[in-house]
Amino acid sequence: MSTTQSATSADELRRMANEHLWLHFTNMAAQKPPIIVRGDGCYLEDADGKRYLDALAGLFSVNIGYGFGEEIGQAALDQMRELPFYTNWTYAHPRAIELASEIASLAPGDLNRVFFVSGGSEAVESAWKLARQYYQARDGVHEAAGVDPGHRISAQDGSRGSHKYKAIARTVAYHGTTFGALSINGIKELRTPFEPLVPEVRHVSNTNRYHRPPEETEEAFTAFLLDELERTIEEMDPATVCLIHMEPIQNAGGSFIAPAGYWQGVRALCDKYDILLSADEVITGFGRVGHWFASERYDIRPDIITCAKGLSSSYAAIGAVVATDRVMQPFLEPSSMYTHGITFGGHPVMSAIALKNIEIMKRERIMEHVLSNEAAFRSTLEQLLDLPIVGDVRGTGYFYALELVRNKETRETFTDEECDTLLRGFLSPRLFERGLICRADDRGDPVVQISPPLIATQAEFDEMTGILGETLAEAWEQVK
Repeated sequence: MSTTQSATSADELRRMANEHLWLHFTNMAAQKPPIIVRGDGCYLEDADGKRYLDALAGLFSVNIGYGFGEEIGQAALDQMRELPFYTNWTYAHPRAIELASEIASLAPGDLNRVFFVSGGSEAVESAWKLARQYYQARDGVHEAAGVDPGHRISAQDGSRGSHKYKAIARTVAYHGTTFGALSINGIKELRTPFEPLVPEVRHVSNTNRYHRPPEETEEAFTAFLLDELERTIEEMDPATVCLIHMEPIQNAGGSFIAPAGYWQGVRALCDKYDILLSADEVITGFGRVGHWFASERYDIRPDIITCAKGLSSSYAAIGAVVATDRVMQPFLEPSSMYTHGITFGGHPVMSAIALKNIEIMKRERIMEHVLSNEAAFRSTLEQLLDLPIVGDVRGTGYFYALELVRNKETRETFTDEECDTLLRGFLSPRLFERGLICRADDRGDPVVQISPPLIATQAEFDEMTGILGETLAEAWEQVK
């Protein structure tokens, strides 16, 4: 039996959801999911008519907010009438060509070549596959070169003919859920159920400064991180490492920003050991920190960028891998091919939606809006530091996290049991009751993540901070 939104009551939707819908990352025991039926601007409404401020922009992704459905829907309809689908396997079509050109024009440096996929996990998966095959294409496949894949070649010998396949990422970092992306993922709880994973990935320290020794200088922290990264490269054998994959601002754990000199040091190590640097911009791309790409803001100079979410403001399922001319060059040889593809990569309707999203972002001056409001956003959130439970406010642009602590002076965190009670037992449902959607998370230390649509103004900053303040004060009374 087919159903439509207009003909289906809230009670019937709940019944069907409970009987048929399998929710992502959700314990399905006695699950009664909130049913969101419409959105406008920064706000959502559920099947019972209750209104919510979406302080998470869906999943860090509805960058232009929920108010452009008609305009973007018209772009999708126009494309449906012209060409509803065709593949990018051997063929091209106008919207994919135009979108690739647009992305190349916005990306920093010579990141000029765009490979389309369906989302963020696929983008990360594709980036690792690209890095593995890049060295084979550049240097010749190791079997053809007569080199034993297990043979150890020193960094001084270079990597010509070597088997470079390993990757390095950071602890607690989330990079997706497909098998390759999950292998790069730095969240142990997500990895463990599916082990053994794709070999070989090692994880180095992330850039969480809050729990470092208070007397440590920023320069010393940078040196510690870079020394550890170089030591890890050497332990893995540089001739086997093809990729270092990191977010410009790490999301999981709570908006970690790198110390001064870090990205320049990572870039130098990649150059020294002939490793590709990949920036995971699935969240930070397309305006989240006031630039089209955070790699530009932090002068990261990656060889590869992965993006998704903000590319279409999540009005369409589309992602991309953006590569430099240097990475593309070996694949322009007559005997070479990147042996990878996705059926829906560069889908014409998805591409048309992404193009319209970028057009809207330019017209509405989204980058300028974020940069002109980020200081006010931070100062409003920092009012919450007056609460004994809030130890740190960190982030930039429209990408923030509050770290929750038991003791502000010692920065003592909560136990696992306390986190479970505090975050999932109290904060998440109580914030939702009060009409605020954000994320209470303990992948790492307990944080509340706040990342609203990029159209949010002071009125929304005040509203979310007010609800957070009341709820966190109540939470402290329960745990102190």
